[in-house]
Amino acid sequence: MWEQIETVASRKEITQALTYIVDLAGPADDDADAAWRTELVKRYHTVRPFLPLLCKVIRFGATPAGHRVLAALRDLPRLWGGGRNKVGVEEIDQDLLIGSWRRLVLQAPDLEPGSVDWRAWTFCVPEQFHRHLRHRDIFATNSSKWGDPRAKLLGGAAWTTAKPMVLASLGLPDAPDEHLAQRAELLHATYLDVVGRLPGNAAASFDDEGRLHLAALPAEADPPSLVELRRLTNRMLPRVDLPEVLLEVFSWTGADAAFTSITGGETRLTDLGVTIAALLVVEACNITRRPVVKSNVEALTRDRLAHVDAHYLRLDTIRAANAALIEAQAGIDLAQLWGGGHVASVDGMRFVVPVRTIHSGSNPRYWPRGRGSRGATWLNMINDQAAGLGAKVVAGTPRDSLYVLDVLYDRDGGTKPQMIVTETASYSDIVFGLLSLAGWTYALQLADLPDQKLWRVDQKADYGPFNQAARGRVDLARVSRHWEDILRVIASIHTGAVRAHDVIRMLSRDGHPTQLGEAVANYGRIHKSLHVLRTADDPGYRKTMKGQGNLQEGRHSLGREIFHGKRGELRQRYYEGMEDQLGALGLVLNAIVLFNTRYLDAAIAELRAGGHEVRDEDAVRLSPFVRHHINMLGRYSFLLPTDLVGRLRPLRDPNTVDTDEEDESG
Repeated sequence: MWEQIETVASRKEITQALTYIVDLAGPADDDADAAWRTELVKRYHTVRPFLPLLCKVIRFGATPAGHRVLAALRDLPRLWGGGRNKVGVEEIDQDLLIGSWRRLVLQAPDLEPGSVDWRAWTFCVPEQFHRHLRHRDIFATNSSKWGDPRAKLLGGAAWTTAKPMVLASLGLPDAPDEHLAQRAELLHATYLDVVGRLPGNAAASFDDEGRLHLAALPAEADPPSLVELRRLTNRMLPRVDLPEVLLEVFSWTGADAAFTSITGGETRLTDLGVTIAALLVVEACNITRRPVVKSNVEALTRDRLAHVDAHYLRLDTIRAANAALIEAQAGIDLAQLWGGGHVASVDGMRFVVPVRTIHSGSNPRYWPRGRGSRGATWLNMINDQAAGLGAKVVAGTPRDSLYVLDVLYDRDGGTKPQMIVTETASYSDIVFGLLSLAGWTYALQLADLPDQKLWRVDQKADYGPFNQAARGRVDLARVSRHWEDILRVIASIHTGAVRAHDVIRMLSRDGHPTQLGEAVANYGRIHKSLHVLRTADDPGYRKTMKGQGNLQEGRHSLGREIFHGKRGELRQRYYEGMEDQLGALGLVLNAIVLFNTRYLDAAIAELRAGGHEVRDEDAVRLSPFVRHHINMLGRYSFLLPTDLVGRLRPLRDPNTVDTDEEDESG
């Protein structure tokens, strides 16, 4: 081995390099946290009254990985008892001393031989406790948020009963060997097929280090017929106020009937839909109630708005109303031209949260430091028919990948999509594995494709230019050993017994997968490699991903314009308030999309009836997110024409141009 190494660098050069690295890294018992940990030790008297109560008030449990930390926390009061001022080395668990804590606890100034700095130990243990609590190695037994996710996994008789049904639903076998062999053969054959087509693939190339590069998809030019169609349809859309959009959509779908009283009684309120529309405008536009209050209209008085807000407008009624809009959208010819509802994307819309709340977090990538440096993420899903299928508010900015499965499994309505498009922030090998096990095609838009490691099963196979990129080995034996537990995990998610993000946290620790997590990740690496190979080989696949990603961006752009009040900042302090307000935004977005889609479809029909040629390839590129014809500012109209029962508004003359109108390209 040294002969091979010395063809690149001499032993002297390697020794010098290692010495340099050690000098840069510093002593093994030091780290970047040493300074603040030293200062923390001085605050011992601040935490001593609190820590003894922690384990008395809250009942904690632990996995095998967390037992020693929890035992050390419970043992702290004993070390302080009896007026002691000396703690021996043999009384603490030295394996819990990580980084600079080892020096601070064992080598503090003026320590007697064989003793430790018990003040430093008092802070070392809670830090370890917090780390294990976040990863659920320690859990609060009676907590829904901080409880043990393993306790909710299917087991015993429940697992025995559910197993046949779940495996049949997901198409997974009880015994893994044949299934894994088929996956391995599919990966091998895909490598060979893609390699065979590389000479004719102008988009794919490899650099000197064997990294895969893909040329960007060329921009699709707008033909004159599409430009003309956009111009005509934009002029034909009727001008309306935002509340009128909601009221008209309610008249088509009956979605306002989903807003039932929290008491369960039948409502006696007249014009409830008008009040609901007003409150949705207030929440979605992030404004006060003043612009919608009309003291001479019973449905819009302050008292009526306050009563309906308290008793009718809540997340479950918003979701029920949204299901009606999703169903209506799927029945429009133009929406069916856009897609069949089988492709969807999940992405986050970020909001600054300027108020003090535990449900926001800081991230310089999204929110610069200073005022408004904390925020929350609205992780939402949209299908290829432009309908928002569901969403989840994520406090702070953890990786979106923790919550993608929760959004997928908690749809408001619509056809279950088969292909899920996300951006890189939603990526991990574990998520690839879980999504693949759950039956979805995970189409990840990889921004750093050249840096992606591909994986193979057969280390001896020759994959030509992919040999360097495909340097990872999938350990099928590991997957096979953990197959029963893998099935139990995915079945627990599939049946709703446990939240997916809790399971994903359970499968990793300190950024590294557990043994079970590594098994799931190995399964996911097969499908990740298949995805990258298909991305390199199939321009149509890449175009589908890009188109769906652009659709999601268009929805977020419209959402920003709607959510214009208070500088677009989310100022709810409580998680439920965030969910309700952003749920209202999602419902209003779907209402505008449904309104636009139906009127665009009617405009196309009228143009064709008038002899104008409208090609399907042009119609499919019309945007449901046009907004020039909708007033979202100022005081609003809540009046619908009396002759609209069962009919649409008359379309405007496409040959008439308003002086203040700007055509939108969508």
